[in-house]
Amino acid sequence: MHDFASISLSDLLTPYDVILKRVEAAAEADFVIALYNPKSKKRIKQIQDVRDILLKYRDDSTPVGIVKSASRENEEIKITTLNGLSDYYDFIDMQTIVIVGNSSSCVYDNKIITPRGYKV
Repeated sequence: MHDFASISLSDLLTPYDVILKRVEAAAEADFVIALYNPKSKKRIKQIQDVRDILLKYRDDSTPVGIVKSASRENEEIKITTLNGLSDYYDFIDMQTIVIVGNSSSCVYDNKIITPRGYKV
């Protein structure tokens, strides 16, 4: 992996407009982005808004990893694309991390890779 940004989508302590500005800046800078606190029972549209922002800067085939209950007995991992992320809105909750690749990220051997100068 190369440089990345980690952004919480929870607006309990951070104003929502600030969160969206951070997502926009990270997307424009072509960072791999790890999103945590992506969706709760009350906050359901944040992940949708973020996807819309990302699609302004990323190809719709950009790989996206969705990890629910990481390192727990019921861990689930999904790999999709930015375009296909909407198919997983119901799957995503507060125990989920969403990792969005950058312009050089690809899927190799069922893993998302962002090369650092080497060929995959």
